[in-house]
Amino acid sequence: MSDRFDRIAVAALLGATGVAGLLFAPVFGWAALLVPVLVVVVVAYGCVELTAKFPKLTAYRPLLVALLGLLGLIETVLTSTTLAFLPTGASVQGLARGLTEGWRLTLQSTWPARPVPEQLLFVPLSVLLAAVLGVELLLRLKKPLVALVPSLAVAGLAQAYQALTGIVAVAAALGYALPAGLLLWSGRRVRSVSRAPGGPRFSWRVTGSAIWPALSTVVALVAGAAVLAALDPAGRDPLTLKDTQAAPPPRSRLGNPLDEIAQRLIRPGEEVFRYRGDTPVDQWRLIVLNGFDGANWLSDSRLRRLGAGLDGAPGGAGGTAELKVRGLSGPWLPSHQDLTGVDGLTPLVDQSAGTLMLETPSTGPERNYRLSWSSPEIDLGSGEIDARAPGGLGGLGTVPPDVEKVAKDAVRDLRPTFQSALQLERFLSTNYQVATGTEELPTGHGWPQLRHFLLESKRGTSEQFAAAYVVLARMSGIPARLVVGFRGSAETDGGMHVVRNRDVLAWPEVAVAGAGWVALDPTAAAGKAERSQAGPGKAVARARAQLPAEQQLRPPQLPPGTPSDSAEDQSADAGMSWGWPALVAAIVLFGLLWLFGVPAAKVVRARRRRRRSGAEGVLGAWDEIRDRLRAHGVPFRIGMTPRDLAESAGSLAGEGIREPVARLAKVLDVTLWSGVPVGDGAVRRAWQEVGEVRRGLATRPFAARVLAALEPRTLVPIKGREEG
Repeated sequence: MSDRFDRIAVAALLGATGVAGLLFAPVFGWAALLVPVLVVVVVAYGCVELTAKFPKLTAYRPLLVALLGLLGLIETVLTSTTLAFLPTGASVQGLARGLTEGWRLTLQSTWPARPVPEQLLFVPLSVLLAAVLGVELLLRLKKPLVALVPSLAVAGLAQAYQALTGIVAVAAALGYALPAGLLLWSGRRVRSVSRAPGGPRFSWRVTGSAIWPALSTVVALVAGAAVLAALDPAGRDPLTLKDTQAAPPPRSRLGNPLDEIAQRLIRPGEEVFRYRGDTPVDQWRLIVLNGFDGANWLSDSRLRRLGAGLDGAPGGAGGTAELKVRGLSGPWLPSHQDLTGVDGLTPLVDQSAGTLMLETPSTGPERNYRLSWSSPEIDLGSGEIDARAPGGLGGLGTVPPDVEKVAKDAVRDLRPTFQSALQLERFLSTNYQVATGTEELPTGHGWPQLRHFLLESKRGTSEQFAAAYVVLARMSGIPARLVVGFRGSAETDGGMHVVRNRDVLAWPEVAVAGAGWVALDPTAAAGKAERSQAGPGKAVARARAQLPAEQQLRPPQLPPGTPSDSAEDQSADAGMSWGWPALVAAIVLFGLLWLFGVPAAKVVRARRRRRRSGAEGVLGAWDEIRDRLRAHGVPFRIGMTPRDLAESAGSLAGEGIREPVARLAKVLDVTLWSGVPVGDGAVRRAWQEVGEVRRGLATRPFAARVLAALEPRTLVPIKGREEG
């Protein structure tokens, strides 16, 4: 093995390892990962060059790569912990925290995650470990394919965090396949002796067998990435490690803002927070509640640490606001449904609800932060509800029998649509009264209180209105959830809007297909407090204005004899239901044909050759040896004699192959040129040499034997003579 080979192979291996680390780009971004990953790769290559120049250091090479790599990460990622560029105890603690907790903190964060050292470090540390293992496997065991395993593990971990799809997946597969293919090509180059006078003693010659592993790697990775990117038979995002992790709840005491509505209304003038924004805001949300057991409303928020930002609505109208919160003792913070970012705090966030929560108790009387959001221009379209919305059709506990009639009368037997959701809102706002004043305000939101509100008093705060709406909607098949927060305020002081206790509000949201969760407010008309609408509220106001009068609402009727589903829809559904399974089956079948079909075809071909007699039997033995050697990377050209092939194959497994092929050459010469009839003894001797070659090839590495068994090109004859 020459020095040049070492450099090419090591550079290719470290290149593949670096690309594997950069596959974490969807999690942290390219800019945050590039420098630390590049430092690890450069340090590892420099240590290999150093030990090559000073062979006595070879035994310490893994330690050198690890220590210098860690030092490089301290100088680039943990610079703030160093003293005069020298590591400190804080530097060591930072490395330990990044190694033991970084992977978990990242899974508990929204993506792209904040590139802070405690979260980012586990990626370059994984690359460093893969580089140490890969280099030693390559230089000590001389097995390039095995040396790629650590980098493949890093790439697999990156895909478990965030699987790439589409053209990005294809580009990533090519980015990894190119250095990996170069490494495999380097390992299968054929060293031949140059016989030209005065020429170099050795030269490197590329053969088809050398190119095949690299080419197959590229094709397999690109095809696999393309297929997996398009294959989604369940219509869901692929499962990732992130689905198994969530941030722990705050350490402060958790209350339910829904329980505080009546107490706040008794003290209407107390300030809660104030804000200054560049666009109007209808509601500021605190908590989303979608669990109900008949007595309590619960939140199943899946909290995450807020990363660098959240994805906003494509083409949505952006907005920002500065908030100063004073009158909230709990961990919840005023937020916006279409949240994209928070500055000034690092809170926990529930992305699906748009709610914010402090991770640790506040230490001051006031919390200042800045929100940004992107509100979509929603199109209610046909007004079909989204029955698959998570939590929209949750539990109801034990429903009082006399409430079922209220639900039926409220929607006038309409099927679940956004129109029936608006009708339910109108039913509550028309037939029920908002309780006002500072004394004897209704409290509670369980079935006893809701039954009293719906059937007896018909008077309540937004607490009863919103809770009653959600349970009646779910009973009618309309997915709904309950939100608690505050109305946007028109009162200003010092250029900021002031929100007080009197602005506290609970409201329902319904899930509409193509529009997401849409906020309604049955207390607005009931309390004669209709407010101007902003953003998505404008679309709801237009739909509300177009809602027919109750007397004109009719359940949808189908013409007599019309099936519920047309034949075209059924055939289309059948086509869709069979399309993905058929594609999956085709991919699996192709893989099985390659894995089992190619080796089986070679076995059948060998048996057919073995059954020949006379000269054809000897020629069959020659064909079998030639094809077996071709599969193992021995170059063959039309016109090569068995002796030429013996010399070429000798470098593969030594005398264990050269001698049997040379002996077969003698049998073949007698068969072709002696003119003597060929008996069974000659055929038997020829196939004995085939057995010797097989035993010689069996000493080759396992990976090489697997590649040879799966080599499909040797199934295509290279001569015009038919394989009878």
